[in-house]
Amino acid sequence: MQYVMKGGIPLTGEVTIGGAKNAALGLLCAAIMTDDTVIIDNLPDVRDTNMLLEALCEIGAYVRRLNRHSVEICGKTVRTVRADSDNIRKIRASYYLMGALLGKYKKAEIALPGGCNIGSRPIDQHLKGFRALNASADIEFGMAVASSDHLTGGHIYLDVVSVGATINIMLAAALADGSTILENAAKEPHVVDVANMLNSMGANIKGAGTDIIRIKGVPRLHGTEYSVIPDQIEAGTFMLAAAVTQGDVTVKNVIPKHLEAISSKLMEIGCKVIEYDDAVRVICDHRPNHTDVKTLPYPGFPTDMQPQMTVALSIAEGTSIVTESVFESRFRYVNELTRMGATIKVVEGSAAVIKGVNRLTGAEVAAPDLRAGAALVLAGLGAEGYTVVTQIEFIQRGYEGFAEKLAGLGAQISMVEDDKEIMKFKLQVV
Repeated sequence: MQYVMKGGIPLTGEVTIGGAKNAALGLLCAAIMTDDTVIIDNLPDVRDTNMLLEALCEIGAYVRRLNRHSVEICGKTVRTVRADSDNIRKIRASYYLMGALLGKYKKAEIALPGGCNIGSRPIDQHLKGFRALNASADIEFGMAVASSDHLTGGHIYLDVVSVGATINIMLAAALADGSTILENAAKEPHVVDVANMLNSMGANIKGAGTDIIRIKGVPRLHGTEYSVIPDQIEAGTFMLAAAVTQGDVTVKNVIPKHLEAISSKLMEIGCKVIEYDDAVRVICDHRPNHTDVKTLPYPGFPTDMQPQMTVALSIAEGTSIVTESVFESRFRYVNELTRMGATIKVVEGSAAVIKGVNRLTGAEVAAPDLRAGAALVLAGLGAEGYTVVTQIEFIQRGYEGFAEKLAGLGAQISMVEDDKEIMKFKLQVV
């Protein structure tokens, strides 16, 4: 499947944001840590969450869809702590099963995960954390393996801020004997969301959202009903869509505080940003201004918004520098963007010098990963002429109904299968 679009139309209107994919993946794994029933609402219907639900079924968990955005899960029927299916290998956050299974069953064997190829993402900090909880933890025959006769609390200092390790250690420590102190913890909203759901299941976790998390282990967890937080990256993507197309977009069902780093940069490049209780409006009625951006862990500018911001800066007045400090292979999309007329030079793989051009022009480009794929769609919507984005399965990993939501804002975009459908789209679009 591919997206085909005709650019040059300012996006206007309202768009409703779904549940956060990155939070949902942690919550789904946490749900099997009790023998009671857990209901998760506001679940995004995207490829990553659907594959993880299939993976939970494969290890024996009871999973029932209540509707498109709600699921009922019961971990009582889990029959194995070994997860090595194709679904597990395809999603990065499948490693959360390790902390969940280790916490509940004191043993876990998880196939090393995949996800987007945006740089090295080792799990050494995860294993370090499990070892501090009195578990053996290692990589054997392509599997991450951990086990413990008696999981006990420990004092852990993460060498690098890692969202994955923070959540994984939190999951395991919730059912360990005694207290755990986790220092240099990640502060991202989805870390807080997982802690909140665990607490609603009877866990005792304090400090999530700060760099020191304290966890007192409890003997068991119970069922709960929990709603996933709004997706800050989906929200940010539509906010940048307003900047790239010089539009006026109101992004609804968001937590504005989670978007402050994005809002701040949008104001720097000349956009007007209006915050409401649960919505943000972005108005951009002129070509963006240049600025410099450096990605950092939350509350800094998110690495997952770096490609979208780069697209906006590619048509800005003047020269901008974007520095990537989280993942070293995040600029692989730049070659695709230059096919559309952008002038970008990547320096030592960690920074992009962007000389703004008056306009981008349509081209056929390939999505190299999830967020870069979404960014290339934004580029196509802001460009003159027609753009085709291939390899959209990456985009479908994290955006529900992406083309439909953009079309609701006035974009001329369609999902097509082949050249014949592309030609049909071009004939229909005026």
